[in-house]
Amino acid sequence: MLPRRLLSPLILPVYSFAATILAGAVLLCMGISHSPSVGGAGLSFVDALFTATSAVCVTGLSVVDTGATFSRTGQWIILVLIQLGGLGIMTYSSLLLFLLRRRVSLTDRLAVGQALMHDASFHLGRFLYRLVRTILCIELAAACLLYIFAPQGMGAFGALFHAVSAFCNAGFGLRPDNLMPWQEHAGVNLVIMFLIVVGGIGFSVIDELLGAARTRLSGKPYHPLSRHTRLVLSTTAFLIVAGAVLIWLAEYLSDYTGLTPAGLVLPALFQSVTCRTAGFNTMDIARLTDFTLMVMICLMFVGGSPGSCAGGIKTTSFRVLAGFVEAQLRGRRQNVLLGRAVDEPTQAKALTLFLFAIIVVTVGTMVLSLTEGGISPHTHGRFEQLDLMFEVVSAFGTVGLTTGVTPHLSVPGKLLISLLMFIGRIGPIWLLATLQHLQSEPKFRWPEVDYPIG
Repeated sequence: MLPRRLLSPLILPVYSFAATILAGAVLLCMGISHSPSVGGAGLSFVDALFTATSAVCVTGLSVVDTGATFSRTGQWIILVLIQLGGLGIMTYSSLLLFLLRRRVSLTDRLAVGQALMHDASFHLGRFLYRLVRTILCIELAAACLLYIFAPQGMGAFGALFHAVSAFCNAGFGLRPDNLMPWQEHAGVNLVIMFLIVVGGIGFSVIDELLGAARTRLSGKPYHPLSRHTRLVLSTTAFLIVAGAVLIWLAEYLSDYTGLTPAGLVLPALFQSVTCRTAGFNTMDIARLTDFTLMVMICLMFVGGSPGSCAGGIKTTSFRVLAGFVEAQLRGRRQNVLLGRAVDEPTQAKALTLFLFAIIVVTVGTMVLSLTEGGISPHTHGRFEQLDLMFEVVSAFGTVGLTTGVTPHLSVPGKLLISLLMFIGRIGPIWLLATLQHLQSEPKFRWPEVDYPIG
């Protein structure tokens, strides 16, 4: 029998995601999941495991062409894995228990409450029912719009697939060139961007915004949005605008894309939105300038917001760290955001999360440099270090963008990227909380000493 520590609610998501990934890999290995073009060799288990991990971890990196390799059955399996990963296995499990009128334990309520709503006292059942209903309505409405805007290019299933993939910030597409055929299509771009932003701002923010809209429409007294929601929205808007301006400027000056200044606005805005964690692209990533790739790496590293489908260190951590640096430069003792000081435990968590992410990305890039140190059949030379770092950050941030490295990964490289996607989806905060739960606190304190710094 497993120790009680290994059955804690903090570590249950690890088991749930791992089990779902393995089940998905087995299903994707079956012949019914493959298109006739694959042939009798089928799909290797490593490639199936990579695809299942990318789908459940809503990343979008793929070592094979999703549209050409998998049959409609296989594509449906990937779609289900994306939906399960986006909403979270624990969320679905708790909702199932609620629908079966079974009692959800207090520890599960606390764990899910802290992860989704930052409030352990909310009614789990009503919230999850409202959440799933709202998300399904958004996805279906967006699928209808995509079908209207691109009936021949996507079809009904393609519209649904891309709608779910966009909302869950997965980035899986059914074409080898992703969304590049719709680079100048405002309707498709706006729908996909809306889904990415809504799926990346967090479940609590969605719920609060819908509640505020209902209050406004009913004419009842309006209550201001919470500081968490305002922090998420303002930081998200800043990152999108800043990223779009930098990408537009870099590509306009280099003229790699060949687009006019006006024609470059929509692609730059789309890439700024999608490289936060979604992984769709309307521009050829391999042809972008190094400056643009560095900007995208920074955006991918930050990712989305807490309790969302997105990865990364999260927008709130970025804002807390930025406020901390500003306070140090100004000589302030407190980090003040939106009229309130950030407490020390929150700053410590943000700093720990940032350092942990830096270590994972650094070590991942170094290991990938070893596994992919040979000659690349894609470039007829060695992979550039920036391309490898881009791949690692994309996997860790569960983004799914690549400069062309993914299809040419070795078996060790595929396993490494799969591990990075798994860590990124569970979230460094979950991992740190689990490790902290498995460790015991010393019953003593060490003497403190002051070391010279700098």
